Amino acid sequence: MKSMKRLLYYFFFLPFFLSAQTEVKDSVKVKADLSLTGFWQGGNVETLIFRANSNVSFKPWDSWVFKTQNSYVFQKFGGDKADEDILSLNFLYINPEKRFHPIILGFFSTNFRREIEYRYLLGGGFSYRVLKTNKSELKMSLTTEYENTDFKTTDFNENEYDGMSEIDTWRSTLWMNGSYSLFKNKMILTHEMFFQPSLEASNNFRWRADIGLEIPVWKFLNFKINYLRTYESIVVTSQQQEDEFLTFGFTLKSY
Repeated sequence: MKSMKRLLYYFFFLPFFLSAQTEVKDSVKVKADLSLTGFWQGGNVETLIFRANSNVSFKPWDSWVFKTQNSYVFQKFGGDKADEDILSLNFLYINPEKRFHPIILGFFSTNFRREIEYRYLLGGGFSYRVLKTNKSELKMSLTTEYENTDFKTTDFNENEYDGMSEIDTWRSTLWMNGSYSLFKNKMILTHEMFFQPSLEASNNFRWRADIGLEIPVWKFLNFKINYLRTYESIVVTSQQQEDEFLTFGFTLKSY
């Protein structure tokens, strides 16, 4: 629980600490938001699902934008921990005001259920802005990354990986990110989806779909419904390849 408290502190205060810097330095534009969603059930079957997600973007230099997306998922069923996962997605966009522009990225993640000690990816590519209005945006990107994953076990569903506690590969990723204002800004639909095949092994791929529907409650507060679905082709023995979460909560914004 101590680690969970530290992470909650990070998610609560980092976005708003960064946004506060704009009051001191007007030349640095910062956007930050924090989503807290979850589900709880007591009684005969005790269930707890909690998800925190923060987004911070700012301009370190002219024509450069850095964006960091950090999420934390915790699940507990009948008193037993089922998930405690961290995902950090970090992007550096170069000339993002242009429709076609380069990006550099670095990821870090852990996964309790899948017995992933840590995973990191480093790479880059290009992004194309398909749609851009005052209230809506759609981007598609194509990137290439080097990935390293360290597992706590050496027994996998694909026998060719048995005996390997560390799996590394080169990947290509197709991204589709969007945010849309609906019904005169009474609803906001967001999505972040990607497909990541290995460039070296056809049986090594994953995909992720993170979809949110927000209803503005106040200028800086939205009610949020979030659906997350993930798939990994290579998992430890006895684990399912697919996971999904449906959670409810709120989004706090600095803009």
